[in-house]
Amino acid sequence: MTPSRRSFLKYSTATLVAASLARTRSLFADGESKPLAEFKYGDVELLEGPLRHQFDTNHEVYASLDEDSLLQPFRQRAGLPAPGPEMGGWYSWAPLEDIDKPGNNGFAPGHSFGQYLSGLSRDYAATGNKATQAKVHRLVKNFAPAISPHFWDDNRFPAYTYDKISIGLLDAHQFAGAPHALKILDQALDSVQAHLPPGGISRDEQYNRPHKSDSFCWDEPYTLGENAFIAYQRGAGQRYRDLAIRFLPNSWYFNPLAAGENVLPGKHAYSHVNCMSSAAQAYLVLGPGVENDKYRRAAVNGFDFLSKTQSFATGGWGPDESFRTPGSGEVGQSLTKTHSSFETPCGSYAHFKITRYLTRITRDGRYGDSMERVLYNCILGALPRARDGHGFYYSDYSNDGAKFYHPYKWHCCTGTFAQVTADYGISSYFHDPDGIYVNLYVPSRVKWSRMGDRIVLTQRTRYPDHPSTQIEVTTLKTSVFRVFLRIPAWSGPKTTIAVNGQRLVSGPEPGKFLALDRTWDTGDRIEVEFDIHTTLEPVDAQHPRVVAPVHGPLALFTTGEAPASVRKQDLQSITQVASGSSDWQSKTDTGTLALKPFPSIQNEHYRLYLNLES
Repeated sequence: MTPSRRSFLKYSTATLVAASLARTRSLFADGESKPLAEFKYGDVELLEGPLRHQFDTNHEVYASLDEDSLLQPFRQRAGLPAPGPEMGGWYSWAPLEDIDKPGNNGFAPGHSFGQYLSGLSRDYAATGNKATQAKVHRLVKNFAPAISPHFWDDNRFPAYTYDKISIGLLDAHQFAGAPHALKILDQALDSVQAHLPPGGISRDEQYNRPHKSDSFCWDEPYTLGENAFIAYQRGAGQRYRDLAIRFLPNSWYFNPLAAGENVLPGKHAYSHVNCMSSAAQAYLVLGPGVENDKYRRAAVNGFDFLSKTQSFATGGWGPDESFRTPGSGEVGQSLTKTHSSFETPCGSYAHFKITRYLTRITRDGRYGDSMERVLYNCILGALPRARDGHGFYYSDYSNDGAKFYHPYKWHCCTGTFAQVTADYGISSYFHDPDGIYVNLYVPSRVKWSRMGDRIVLTQRTRYPDHPSTQIEVTTLKTSVFRVFLRIPAWSGPKTTIAVNGQRLVSGPEPGKFLALDRTWDTGDRIEVEFDIHTTLEPVDAQHPRVVAPVHGPLALFTTGEAPASVRKQDLQSITQVASGSSDWQSKTDTGTLALKPFPSIQNEHYRLYLNLES
C-alpha cells in the first residue's frame, strides 16, 4: 500500500475499539442501545459495477410498464373504462374455474401493483429521475378512482394484495412525494376491511374456516404487521398501529420463536421469513420491555433457525418453497428431487429486510455476512425480467442445475425484484451519532450530514472477485468520528486494515464490526485486504460428503460435466484463473474442474454440490 501525501500521524493516533464499546449512544427508555439508523435512498449512490448495472436495468424495465395495463384489473372491478393491453399471467382477472388452466392467468389479480409502485418510488428517491417521479404520481392519482370493494370479491389473496398496495402507496408518499397517497391508503384499507380475517391467523387456521376451495386458504395475513407499523410511523394514523398489532401472529409463531422453539418446518418459506420483519418492526415501534422484547427474540431466534437448519451454501433456503425438518436430511435430498431450490427475488427481498433490521437492532456483523451471501450467490445472478412479464423465480441447486424463467408471467418475484435492487444502497451503510457502519463492500458513495459537516465515503472495489476495498473520506472540515468496518466471519488472520498507507490492524476479530476512531480529513484513505480461504460446506448434517466449495462469501458452481466424485484436497485448492477473474479452476487427476460464481453463469448447466471421494 502506498502512503498518502499526509503522514498517518498528522493528527492524533487512531484508537481502535470494538463496536460494542461505542462512546455515546442514545438509549431506549430501559437502557438498550438505540438501533442504528438507515440512510436515505438519495444518500447512497451505487457506482459502476454489477449492482449498479442490475439496478439500472430494473429501473429502466419497470419504468417502461404500461400504466393502463397496471390499473386494468382494478378499473374492471370498479366498473370503469379499462383500456390498455392485458398483462395476463398472475396479474389479470380470470374466472375461478379458469385459473389453473395453461398460463395460470388470474392467479392473483393486481397482486404486484403495489410492489412495482414501491420499487419505482425507491428508484426515484435513489436517482432523482423526474420521469420516474411523474410516473409514480400518475399511478397514484389514477389508482384512487379504481379502488372498489368489488375488487375483493372472489379474490383469494386480499391480505397479500392489500399489503403490497399499502407499501406502494406509503413509498409513493415518503419517497416520491405523491399527493394524497395517505388518503388513498385509507380508501384502500376501507375497501378491503370486510375481506380480512380477524387477525394474523396461520394457514392451518385458514383451512379450519369456511372456504370455497383450498386456494382460498393461501392468503398471508400474518405478514401485514410490518407495513402497517410503517404506515403508522409515516403519519398515516393510529388505525395502522392498531391494525399492525391485530395481525401479529403471536400465539402460533412469535411466542414459540421467542421461547426458542423452531416452528419453521412445514411452513411456506418466503412468507414466514417475510413475517419475521413484522416482529422486528413490532420491537422498533412498541419499544423494548418485558412484553415487547419477545418480538426481538422472535426475530433473532427465527433467523438463527433459518441460517443454521434451512440454508444452502449460497445463503438461499426453502426448496419447493417449504421449510424442512432439521435432522431429516430433506435439504440434501432436495438436490435430486427438485429444480426449485430457492424462491430468489422474493426470498432475497425478505432476507435483505430481516438482516437490515437485525443489523440495526443488534449491531452484529453476522447479519451482514448472511446478506452478502444472498447478494453474491442468489439475487445478483438472477436473470433480468423479460419484457413480456416472464421472470426469474427459482435458483436451481440440483445436481443438474440451470437458470430458467418461470412459465407463468407477472408472478410474485417480478414484484420483489423491483424492490430488492432498489434497496442495495440502503443495505450497504448504516449510521449512529458516532459514525458510519460499512456493511457491504460494494462500489458506492455515501453522504452523511453530521454536526454541521458533510462527510462522504467513496468506496472503490472489485470485491469479492478481488479481496480488497478502498474507502476515501471527504469532509468539509476536520472531523472526529468512527468508521465501523464489518469484518466477515470467514476472514483469515492475514486480513489487514490500513489508513493512509500505514497498517493499523492485522487479523481483526472475524464476525464483528471494527471501529476506526480518529480525526479524519479530506483525502484520508482506508484500505482493507481480506485473507480469504476456501472451505467445503456440507448440504446438511445427514450428507456430510456432499459439499459446496465456498471462497469467502462466494459459493462456486462447477460448470459443464461434473465428476462422480472429487478429492477433498482438489476442492480446497481451487484458484482463480487470473487475479480478479470470475473464472475458477482446480487441477485434478482426471483434468481441470471449471467453476464460476452464480452471477457469471449464463446458459451453461452447473452443479453446486459435489460428492467427496470416500
